Amino acid sequence: MASIVNRKRWIRRGGTLPRLLGLAVLLALTALKYTDPLPLERLRHAVFDRYLAAKPRPVGDLPVVIVDIDDRSLQALGQWPWSRAVLARLVDRLQAAGAATIGFDIMFPEPDRLSPARLARSLPGLTAEMRARLEAEPDTDRLLAEAIGRARVVLGRSGLGQRQGQSAEGQGAEDPPVPLAMIGGDSTDLLPAYPDMVRNLPVLEAPAAGLGLFSVLPEADGIIRRVPTAFAIGGQVRPALAVETLRVATGGDALAIRRDSAGISGLVIGGHLLPTERDGRLWVHYTPHQPARFVSAVDVLEERYPPERFRNRIVLIGTSAVGLQDLRPTPLEPAMPGVEIHAQVLETILAGAVLIRPNYALGAEVLAGAALAGLIILLVPVLGPLPVLGLGLALASLTLWLAWMLFARHGVLIDPVYPLVTGFAVYVTLVFANYWREQRQKDAIRSAFQHYLAPSLVERMVRQPELLTLGGETRMLTILFSDVRGFTSVAESYQEDPQALTALMNRLLSPLSEAIIAEGGTIDKYMGDAIMAFWNAPLDMPDHAARALRAAREMRRRHAQLEAERQREAEAAGRPYLPLEIGIGINSGRCVVGNMGSQARFDYTALGDAVNLASRLEGLTARYGRPILIGEASAALLPPEDVLEPVDRVTVKGKHEPTQIFAPVG
Repeated sequence: MASIVNRKRWIRRGGTLPRLLGLAVLLALTALKYTDPLPLERLRHAVFDRYLAAKPRPVGDLPVVIVDIDDRSLQALGQWPWSRAVLARLVDRLQAAGAATIGFDIMFPEPDRLSPARLARSLPGLTAEMRARLEAEPDTDRLLAEAIGRARVVLGRSGLGQRQGQSAEGQGAEDPPVPLAMIGGDSTDLLPAYPDMVRNLPVLEAPAAGLGLFSVLPEADGIIRRVPTAFAIGGQVRPALAVETLRVATGGDALAIRRDSAGISGLVIGGHLLPTERDGRLWVHYTPHQPARFVSAVDVLEERYPPERFRNRIVLIGTSAVGLQDLRPTPLEPAMPGVEIHAQVLETILAGAVLIRPNYALGAEVLAGAALAGLIILLVPVLGPLPVLGLGLALASLTLWLAWMLFARHGVLIDPVYPLVTGFAVYVTLVFANYWREQRQKDAIRSAFQHYLAPSLVERMVRQPELLTLGGETRMLTILFSDVRGFTSVAESYQEDPQALTALMNRLLSPLSEAIIAEGGTIDKYMGDAIMAFWNAPLDMPDHAARALRAAREMRRRHAQLEAERQREAEAAGRPYLPLEIGIGINSGRCVVGNMGSQARFDYTALGDAVNLASRLEGLTARYGRPILIGEASAALLPPEDVLEPVDRVTVKGKHEPTQIFAPVG
């Protein structure tokens, strides 16, 4: 019964433990948010990808043209790499067509193996005359360098995961300083870093108007959503290819990296601030793949394009050929040419359509999650799970709508996933805690009453615990006392076998108890060979007196069956049969019923004059030779079909006024 008292204390606390568990989950998820584990990152990126798919950047004027070394160009001009003389001619064609800047998404780290002088040294079987004629031809690397010098060309480089030493081609040569300013402090430590980088031939880099890295850093799932604007290479800052191409195209002014307390806030280029992540990465606002961006390299070389196609445009030279393996996944395309990603970066910047994930985004997401979870923690124990679920769904819809509107109207990326995950996790925790609490309450009720009440009544209390009033209360009860007559002589016959006496008692009391429970009675206690039970508590039973009388009659019937079995067993064993007789007293009246006892041990029991009178009536059954005696108050409550016979008016011990007692007829 102690568990019942604990349940009362639990109810008074108002569900403190579920709230504490919900708060613990909220704190754990807040700490988890700051570590940004991969599952949270992937959920966030999946939402951002949905945003981009639903509202990609409008295509617009396409200020960037891609000269594509495509499969058709490879078929026309041969396998890659081509002779640098062909690339020199390509640069000259673009310069003549009015290209503002030419950026190479291609590297030239080694001398051209197709240069005539190198062919002369590598091809076997050449005559001296043929070798001399080849060696007299211009060096193709020099031809490309001269073409680069005649145009504004930005050469691409690539980050390298380890330091490399000085090579024959000057790979370890020191770079000229980059025109770069740091605003708000040195930001080198925040930028994506490589120990070194792969450079082009010095003869090609020397006349170039700019040098930029075309390395990209995919997310954990391999998709390119953000690109670096600058890198830290061996402790020095080097711009990305798109940024350097734009710097050269806008006049070659110095770049500036702006830093605040949260990290890098943006890159200043051409006098405009470009918002970035705290590590200097830029969110690309993609459009779907646009074939209109591309002009085949063979068409440029053969001048098959409109005269205005390249005029005042930024031109990027790269490849979409499948065999050259420069295809990358993006949020909108499973395989986008790498050069098109650089083109989309440039277009995003030029269109002023940069996606912004501001430095305050993390704090805003944590606060939104805390607000949603706090509301759930506050309301679930009060309103219940279903109303709060409806409210939570409405708030979740509002959160998703606000995040979408920030993206659609302002290009701001705020993660709605974390607040929703936090709210859902806290909600599930509270629902589970409340379910666990209710199960404990139900188990407590079952544990307290399963041995004293009918299973149907126990389950009713489990389903409707409000029917159970804990502590003491005054109720109208019908009490039944049952005792075994002649038990002393029977017990003496078992002096040599006390275990057999115990088995006999269990055999006797079990069917009697089952008869009581079958009629919904509560067994108060066993006192040796006696049973005390009552009706109309803990649950209301309007017909409690009739139930008690039916239980008494059923007890008599089951006792008769047991005695017949004992007599047959005694005769079969050749031992004397010692009969047992039971007397039953029934009385009704107002009693105090509830948990009574000490702090360490207590029982659910009933006290009052009506209880004492029921006990006295049981004792009078032997005197009047009636197995069942019923008090006057119980008789008044019985229906007419329960015919009673007056037995006597008696004054029992402890009473001054006589009371009428009855016996059931039949």
